[in-house]
Amino acid sequence: MDGVSDAVLASQAEYYRRRASEYDATAYGDLPTAQTRIARLVAEMRPGGKVLEIACGTGLWTAALAGVAETVTALDVAPETVAIARDRIAADNVRFEVADVFSWSTEARFDVVFFSAWLSHVPTDRFEQFWHLLRGLLVEGGRVLFVDEPVDVRAKETYLPGSDEIVERRLEDGTTHRIVKNFVDPQELEQRLRTLGWLCRIRRDGDDWIWGEARRA
Repeated sequence: MDGVSDAVLASQAEYYRRRASEYDATAYGDLPTAQTRIARLVAEMRPGGKVLEIACGTGLWTAALAGVAETVTALDVAPETVAIARDRIAADNVRFEVADVFSWSTEARFDVVFFSAWLSHVPTDRFEQFWHLLRGLLVEGGRVLFVDEPVDVRAKETYLPGSDEIVERRLEDGTTHRIVKNFVDPQELEQRLRTLGWLCRIRRDGDDWIWGEARRA
């Protein structure tokens, strides 16, 4: 299967719209424990100044970012998750937008662009486009910070025949959806970003998460 079709990306967006109400419980399990871990990681990453968050979801990471950033602009393609995030966060320094990052535009430039559990949903054939987009969103000396899942846990997904990046998932309502899932191989990602003009360092956090920091070379 060559590339990822618009239909798969539409299915991915629909999946997260339908999953909004169950996302926190299914993605994080015990919420207080997850929030403590998130707060610790954000403190380690030190995202200050003006922050853009891509794929903010239900706002768990947004809440932690708001506590250390000057401002946070939080984007997500799913209005249902943005509604949950807005209810969760009352901070004056946070602004939400429902938007697809690939079609979103702004004149603003940011000190930090942050995303959690998003890089693995970027299709391989849009990878370079995505990092080119990030380059244009950063101020000089700005940073990209990201959290995702390592390739070690890839076996938990079932990939479609003939594809190494499209999986099918079922929600509690019984619907099935095809989404992109490219788990992160830290060494491979660091090398790939180096060829695109980024200096990237990736660290492990437990067995299930990695986090990375990238700057323009």
